[in-house]
Amino acid sequence: MPESTNHPAPERPRSAVRSLRRLWPYVKPISHRLFGSAGVAVVASCLALLIPLVLKWIVDGPVADRDPSGVWLGGGLVLLLGLLEAGLFGVRRWLVARPMAALEARMRADLYHRLQRLPVSFHDRWGSGQLLSRATNDLQILRMFLTFPMVFLAVNTATIVAGFGILFVQRWSLGLILLGPVVPLVILCSYFEARYQLASRTAQDQVGDLTTLVEESVLGIRIIKAFGRHRSQAEAFRRQSRELRGTELRKARLLADLWMVIVGLPDVALGAALVLGSVQVADGDLSAGTLVAFLSTALALRWPVESLGWLLSFSNEAATAADRVFEVLDTEVPPETGTETGAAPGGTADEGTRPADGIRFSGVRFRYPDAPEGSPDLLTGIDLHIRSGETVALVGSTGSGKTTLTSLIPRLYEPTGGRVSLDGTDAALLTRSALRSLVATAFEEPTLFSASVRENVLMGAPDGDEADLLRALEIAQCDFVHKLPYGADTQVGEQGLSLSGGQRQRLALARAVVGRPRFLVLDDPLSALDVHTEALVEAALRQVLATTTALVVAHRPSTVMLADRVALLSEGRIAAVGTHQELLSSSPAYRRLMSGEDEAGPAAPDRPQFEGSSTR
Repeated sequence: MPESTNHPAPERPRSAVRSLRRLWPYVKPISHRLFGSAGVAVVASCLALLIPLVLKWIVDGPVADRDPSGVWLGGGLVLLLGLLEAGLFGVRRWLVARPMAALEARMRADLYHRLQRLPVSFHDRWGSGQLLSRATNDLQILRMFLTFPMVFLAVNTATIVAGFGILFVQRWSLGLILLGPVVPLVILCSYFEARYQLASRTAQDQVGDLTTLVEESVLGIRIIKAFGRHRSQAEAFRRQSRELRGTELRKARLLADLWMVIVGLPDVALGAALVLGSVQVADGDLSAGTLVAFLSTALALRWPVESLGWLLSFSNEAATAADRVFEVLDTEVPPETGTETGAAPGGTADEGTRPADGIRFSGVRFRYPDAPEGSPDLLTGIDLHIRSGETVALVGSTGSGKTTLTSLIPRLYEPTGGRVSLDGTDAALLTRSALRSLVATAFEEPTLFSASVRENVLMGAPDGDEADLLRALEIAQCDFVHKLPYGADTQVGEQGLSLSGGQRQRLALARAVVGRPRFLVLDDPLSALDVHTEALVEAALRQVLATTTALVVAHRPSTVMLADRVALLSEGRIAAVGTHQELLSSSPAYRRLMSGEDEAGPAAPDRPQFEGSSTR
């Protein structure tokens, strides 16, 4: 689903000033340098306004008196003012370059930190391209805005005010002519701001959609090639590119219309002032030097006036970029309950008073936030006790909610009802960091990072050493690691695609067991292994399971045999619990699952009645 449907541009865009004011907490630490750079730029612009006054002196003085030495003096003064102006603008750039780069880095770090803390349900709803464009393109726009447009909005405003003051001192009647376009320009800029901000937000959202499409095409290139879907993907890319191109052209048309007015009206006023001034010079009511100075000042103000269109357009893009970034930063992070030093399950403070109770589900209910309205809960009341040191296999038909149930233990999702406890302590009363230091998980679809084998495995035990690494690799039967070019220091590439599916799954299993977790959650950890390797992993895994409390999602009898007991999940509840042999003799549904009969037959009620994320 395109992200634009999930995050539409507002019908009535927020005020650009209000959006940009939210940047103040980031700007405040460097405000002295920012304001200093603005002050230096104002001084530089005012020096440029002194040049017309020097020209007036040259024309009415040395030129009128035919004094070459005076002309050289005036020319030298103009050159000096120009050099000072250039030097001050160089100082302005030096003042803001490093602080603005640091500001962008700080905002990106805050955005990344927030993304890491937001729940999995948030990432389920957002496309990765949308988040990527916010962390890169939008933050770059904000840095560029703070470095140049924001400063020069203030500088050009001050320059225009000072310049018109000089114009009115020189000839107030001609100044009034140049002041005439101000009212229509203000009205047109207000009209332009609302329309351009809306188009800018649409374009930035479309960039996020396009980024998502490109990322998915790159990561899924094997599937695209294998199924010959490059034409359909190319068509999808062209369609989204055309939409973005149309939005950018709409922005260009708005900006062209604004520039036409901003450039045209002042030029008409300047032409009228030139005609009237020339008449006054011919009549002797105005000196030639004053007219030259007046026109030179007006021309010096031309860029500050004309640049307003570009500055306003960039300001609106920065405002929409700020809105997009703060959409993520404003997303509420679920509260951290409990404390790191609180009553940890089985901790030393409780060893004498609280017996080890394992994992207990009590009336647990759950539905995904994006499930269709009116659809039933996926889990409708789970009651299950996994005794301390016991391994329970969780079985059920496809879509029954097995993976969802395992995700509730480390609080990747929060139950919508009921309670999950670890050794008698409600998991909701522990901070996520404390909880996840107790629970290790291996998912059915293993995810590896663009790092070395060592870094990927030791992610499960940040304080682990070489002995822990080798033990985990041995348990997961990862002998192939020692044959890699650089052993455990070999880079596995993006998402581990340089390895086979079975190798990735074994490394994910090694990551889960490396830290000797108290509670272990395995989601069909052997599905990608061949029969011989599976047998070796199972033999080693039995030693680990003997010293931990584990919940294992199983689809095959061989995996079920690792467990002490088996729990059958059906219609959102635990329908039966017992040993493998007990369930074979007492549960027809369990026999159908183990025999591999078609789930579309008698087991159909186990399947959720709607498609989408809630079947995960």
